[in-house]
Amino acid sequence: MIALAIKLILAHFIGDFLLQPEKWVLHKETHKHKSKFLYWHILVHLGALILVLQADFNYWLGILIIIITHYIFDVIKLHLKPKVNNRLLFALDQLTHLFIIALVVSIYEPYVFHIDMLYKPSILLLVTSILGVTVVSSIIMKTIISKWFLKEDNNEESLENAGAYIGMLERLFVFAFIITQHWEGIGFLIAAKSVFRFGDLSKAKDRKLTEYILIGTLLSFGLAIVFGVFYEYVKSLI
Repeated sequence: MIALAIKLILAHFIGDFLLQPEKWVLHKETHKHKSKFLYWHILVHLGALILVLQADFNYWLGILIIIITHYIFDVIKLHLKPKVNNRLLFALDQLTHLFIIALVVSIYEPYVFHIDMLYKPSILLLVTSILGVTVVSSIIMKTIISKWFLKEDNNEESLENAGAYIGMLERLFVFAFIITQHWEGIGFLIAAKSVFRFGDLSKAKDRKLTEYILIGTLLSFGLAIVFGVFYEYVKSLI
């Protein structure tokens, strides 16, 4: 089952990402279902499937299902693109392709999936910890740091909500380092952040910005470590 799933996902990556030039994407967005590159794209997918499945035509039904649904989903996506958020559309498109791949795998190598599996304590613990490291930690930090206000924090030259996303990503990295027992990675992450922040700190006229950044950094890493240790401890009890 796993081998077949990997092969189908590899074919998807080759067709949807590796062998789809930007020129094709732009032409499809302009001409939609009339674009010749849409059909070239489908042929590339077909070739990738035949290649990774080693031309084993025992999988002809699965190949047919993937190719037809891929075409349908791509046409729908092209027509919805002007009306729907691009990031949301991309996520939905990829999820539908992965769902079809899972369906095809189940045809050839049946497996049982129950919704109850998602309610296993280990899964719930992981989801809880990830939410804690991202959304919950962001709100905690915002509440604590709201005591201070620096105009640099609302710099119009900065990307919208960039600080929040950077904080979430760094905490996810710290959390991943902890649960995979790679604590040394946290030191590397702190060093990397210090290098990128050096320019801001060196330009500061007083120590307020330095203290503000240090408080935010220590809070962010501290919360990630707390949730990481919490996850490891509770996991050992399950």
